[in-house]
Amino acid sequence: MEASAGLVAGSHNRNELVVIHGHEERKALRNLDGQVCEICGDEVGLTVDGDLFVACNECGFPVCRPCYEYERREGSQLCPQCRTRYKRLKGSPRVEGDEDEEDVDDIEHEFKIEDQRNKHNHIAEAMLHGKMSYGRGPEDNENGHLPIPPVISGARSRPVSGEFPISFQAHGEQNTLSPSLHKRVHPYPASEPGSARWDEKKAEDGWKERMDDWKMQQGYLGPEPDDYDPDMDMIDEARQPLSRKVPIASSKISPYRMVILARLLVLALFLRYRLMNPVHDAFGLWLTSVICEIWFAFSWILDQFPKWFPIDRDTYLDRLSLRYEREGEPNQLAPVDIFVSTVDPMKEPPLVTANTVLSILAMDYPVDKISCYISDDGASMLTFEALSETAEFGRKWVPFCKKFSIEPRAPEMYFSEKIDYLKDKVQPTFVKERRAMKREYEEFKVRINALVAKAVKIPSEGWIMQDGTPWPGNNTKDHPGMIQVFLGHSGGLDAEGNELPRLVYVSREKRPGFQHHKKAGAMNALIRVSAVLTNAPFMLNLDCDHYINNSKAAREAMCFLMDPQIGRKVCYVQFPQRFDGIDRHDRYANRNTVFFDINMKGLDGIQGPVYVGTGCVFRRQALYGYNPPKGSKRPKMVSCDCCPCFGRRKKLKYAKHGASGDDSSVQVDMDGDKELLMSQMNFEKKFGQSAIFVTSTLMEQGGVPPSSSPAALLKEAIHVISCGYEDKTEWGTELGWIYGSITEDILTGFKMHCRGWRSIYCMPKRPAFKGTAPINLSDRLNQVLRWALGSIEIFFSHHCPVWYGYKKGKLKWLERFAYVNTTVYPFTSLPLLAYCTLPAICLLTDKFIMPPISTFASLYFIALFISIFATGILELRWSGVTIEEWWRNEQFWVIGGVSAHLFAVVQGLLKVLAGIDTNFTVTSKASDDEDFGELYTFKWTTLLIPPTTILIINLVGVVAGISDAINNGYESWGPLFGKLFFSFWVIVHLYPFLKGLMGRQNRTPTIVVIWSILLASIFSLLWVRIDPFVLKTKGPATKQCGINC
Repeated sequence: MEASAGLVAGSHNRNELVVIHGHEERKALRNLDGQVCEICGDEVGLTVDGDLFVACNECGFPVCRPCYEYERREGSQLCPQCRTRYKRLKGSPRVEGDEDEEDVDDIEHEFKIEDQRNKHNHIAEAMLHGKMSYGRGPEDNENGHLPIPPVISGARSRPVSGEFPISFQAHGEQNTLSPSLHKRVHPYPASEPGSARWDEKKAEDGWKERMDDWKMQQGYLGPEPDDYDPDMDMIDEARQPLSRKVPIASSKISPYRMVILARLLVLALFLRYRLMNPVHDAFGLWLTSVICEIWFAFSWILDQFPKWFPIDRDTYLDRLSLRYEREGEPNQLAPVDIFVSTVDPMKEPPLVTANTVLSILAMDYPVDKISCYISDDGASMLTFEALSETAEFGRKWVPFCKKFSIEPRAPEMYFSEKIDYLKDKVQPTFVKERRAMKREYEEFKVRINALVAKAVKIPSEGWIMQDGTPWPGNNTKDHPGMIQVFLGHSGGLDAEGNELPRLVYVSREKRPGFQHHKKAGAMNALIRVSAVLTNAPFMLNLDCDHYINNSKAAREAMCFLMDPQIGRKVCYVQFPQRFDGIDRHDRYANRNTVFFDINMKGLDGIQGPVYVGTGCVFRRQALYGYNPPKGSKRPKMVSCDCCPCFGRRKKLKYAKHGASGDDSSVQVDMDGDKELLMSQMNFEKKFGQSAIFVTSTLMEQGGVPPSSSPAALLKEAIHVISCGYEDKTEWGTELGWIYGSITEDILTGFKMHCRGWRSIYCMPKRPAFKGTAPINLSDRLNQVLRWALGSIEIFFSHHCPVWYGYKKGKLKWLERFAYVNTTVYPFTSLPLLAYCTLPAICLLTDKFIMPPISTFASLYFIALFISIFATGILELRWSGVTIEEWWRNEQFWVIGGVSAHLFAVVQGLLKVLAGIDTNFTVTSKASDDEDFGELYTFKWTTLLIPPTTILIINLVGVVAGISDAINNGYESWGPLFGKLFFSFWVIVHLYPFLKGLMGRQNRTPTIVVIWSILLASIFSLLWVRIDPFVLKTKGPATKQCGINC
């Protein structure tokens, strides 16, 4: 929350946030009859005399007695509205700062409970601890500076979390809490000495007995009170935050930050030295190298500083259940619409998609809250029939998963796991039912494989459905919209008669002459269809090959999105991508753990991680282009003309304008934004011409109007996926997935962050989702090419982070650094290509990019290398990434930089300057039957040419340099070492690429090895004999010795 947004407190009776505005003008005393407390939502109540309780006699701000007592004892002792100090009322204990009063003191009310009313008071105060501490936790916006009172104070307090009970000393003696106290989450109220009457009472006879009696009744001593409610612990626990930030330990992060600053200083000194010491006999090589090094330094700054505030997060699933799944009450968890997108069933096998769908149907979430939508953008009958088979098999698979709580719930991955599947299983029927289910799944696979084999050859008359009707999608580029509900309220029961989640097949309309915007257009069609049919407030999008590995993944996301403290400002919760089927050494850095475990954690500490295209739970309202809710802002300071005032006079007019209006200066929340839009703009121009869909956009909590019939909803759903629906609307520009780049994910998340939303990075212990990655070198480079080309498109668009989004000022600077880095990183391929070529040129021309180095100058190089290694080591220390994963990432940064990124820059420039569009191919999700067989498959592509060329010329340069040193004697070896180190740096980084060219390990063809050795030997001998590139400057002169060389 913003610093000026006021104090936020959770409400037990109302599932909402209550904001206390502490900077408004004093208001007149209001009639308080029937009002509720503005802090906790309970009734204000009556005084001991039966009158309406009034906490503040100045403004009459409605506050109940427990909140009043808490604010006086633990808080700032000020009225939240008029900021007047609370006066002590009759029956209230004294606190520090109370003035001496003439009336009769109520000392007996401080230390003795005499009636049933006071017995309930201490329970109410214990409940209040939960209410007040719930809204006083650390905000995601760290700019708050209002005084926040601590939750724990007094001699007998204990930690709110309940995780680490502590012992403490009070008044010089050791006190131990009783077992009854340890059962509670929050402390009971404790009075503290603070007045003269306290000393007088202390001196009286029997004071110790009175205190012991008070402790007995308060629950600090002796057995539990008779009126103790055992459900109070669960109620208190339910009020706790659903998640928490876990900052990185200062012993790990502080040295890391210090090394970053030291490296920045060393880098500046190094570049200064390089600029001040040119190489005159190789000026071109020196200038090229300096330009490359300056760009590398700039790129490092963009990548490094967004990792300045890394954090971890923990979730509390038990608290989520206590809060929203109370026994005997309707389930209050929010519904979730799940989107799965697929295009080509030949490259994205139906069996892979089926496993993803089955894992969704079996996830641990209320079945009536889940709706799964499958987008078939290829209008394939194979996908349609495979989904029908999946729905039938799901009737057996889902009850099996939930009965035995198996993980993961994708059958292919579950049955292929090489683990003890009997672990933690206690039901005797498990083995028998598992064998039967495995047999059922194998039969299901045979049916799917039969469909795939049938679909290989397309009939000349097109596909015919079972009822004899031609398949509407025979022409994939010209077909109507199609929707099929496979599972739902009617017919959606499993084998045991229990309800199943909804399963809907969607294929949007396609016609020639319309721009369909690839995956982004398909996702926007799913948004509209789901809004018409189910309209869940949250949406989870998955690629067809990303199955749910953790059945509680949706609950993990709800711990953030449904948290009253931070949830309303969260646009999406992003999960890391994890992959199956990758070789043990991860040759081509497919796991990408450096990005997901380091960069994304760093962004989570700023404004949130970027959206990476899959494994993300969205808030529907954020995709509709709405701004996040805001609290009231602090009024501008008004200045007068006198000197002591520090305000500026030019702000006077604006400040008066803000203060004169009754409510005009207060920022409206999301509901106010919607009402304003209804009265001031045309909804059809924004959302399209669909009354049902437009109505659904105004329902923040989701839901479908009960008066709508299923037939009418399906008819409207077909309408909203028509290819002309988005014409003259804001879809793709301000709403939904944003068009303009093949990497629509980065652009969509960027637009949300520019509006002021924040995102959350959730990393549960068991990975939420798992997918497949292309382990073949050519496929991997093509995938990286597509990502880089999308970044180039964003860079040349009006959404470029370098210049977009400054007017609203809601995107934080370090977050902008990260987005700028995501768009400019492909351009690093140009200096990287030059820098990898320089070693070979230096070896072949006998020149170097640096002048002779003095002893003092060598310190710059030593310090730079030490800072680079220290940064990497400390980064691995706080992130948990292994050194092998870090090294593979460094290697592939060079491999991808000189191949895929280079081609992306060229293709991007051709598209911008010449209008030549580039079509990307879908990455194949199929894998070889043999383990890692695809890893060794050689697929030639033009992307392999640049790194192959660099490898060859560097190997030639090494041979030439060594041959020249042998030929010219001992003195030439000294300058050679720097050049060889430079060249070996390039070769070592390209080593995985070289292995990919050579084929399977230990199976490199013998003829290749023989010819390589033969050619290297012949070339070396020829080089020594001919020496063609370098003019002879060393050795004996031919005229003096007379030898005809």
